[in-house]
Amino acid sequence: MITLSGFADEISAELDEQLDILNAESIRYVEFRGVWNKNVLDLTDEQLQEIKQKMDKEGIRVSAIGSPIGKINITDPFDPHLEKFERAIHIAKFFNTRNIRIFSFFIKEDQKPEDFRDEVIRRMKLLVKRAEEADVLLLHENEKHIYGDNAERCRDLLESCSSANLRAVFDPANFVQCGVRPFEEAYPMLSAYIDYIHIKDAKSADGSVTVAGLGDGQIPELLRALKERNYSGFLSLEPHLQAAGSFAGFSGPGLFKEASDGLKRLLADLNWKWQ
Repeated sequence: MITLSGFADEISAELDEQLDILNAESIRYVEFRGVWNKNVLDLTDEQLQEIKQKMDKEGIRVSAIGSPIGKINITDPFDPHLEKFERAIHIAKFFNTRNIRIFSFFIKEDQKPEDFRDEVIRRMKLLVKRAEEADVLLLHENEKHIYGDNAERCRDLLESCSSANLRAVFDPANFVQCGVRPFEEAYPMLSAYIDYIHIKDAKSADGSVTVAGLGDGQIPELLRALKERNYSGFLSLEPHLQAAGSFAGFSGPGLFKEASDGLKRLLADLNWKWQ
């Protein structure tokens, strides 16, 4: 059995509406990225306490901290970012999750990723070392315009850091938008490292995001393969059906429900039970 989660800030900026829709969709976990138009790492301890009390009351738990760690330019200073990473660790432990989503640094379009490989690996190893010390799990997402935006460089990161505390988030839509066939090309290279799945689909013709199964993300094939290997982790909805930005996306309650329904249809086709 797999477990559904989602980016509830795609539903609404308001916590109560986020929790109401999650409950209506029988989704008991949230990938916590933001609320009240604030990123999760910018919330105060008092706000975190209020959020946790409401989540506990509604029976909602946190599947991962959807942090922006690694979403700075590779040439930006790194030490201030390490301080933000400490905040991410603190919040993960506060919400009783080991999972922290991260990225591998933006590289400008007129620059070559390979020119920055050594610095990317150096920074990633520092994050991994701290993750090992804190016993948290870093989940690297294949985001557009970062070092690890294609399958080869994602695997390079994972192999070079070689740690049980660094694993992969597999995001089909992001691969589509980078010209990669998610299931045919990326999955075979990364399957051994995948511990978490983002459910987001996109069309290769223009990169537009769509409901799972209606784009070129090969999500039905991916889900079938995951079921066959007895994957029992999270499928996290990140619909981006109304707006998509570098640090967040938005769908609204209605489109979030469409995204949820689309995923549930695919799971029903596979007779794959979820919770």
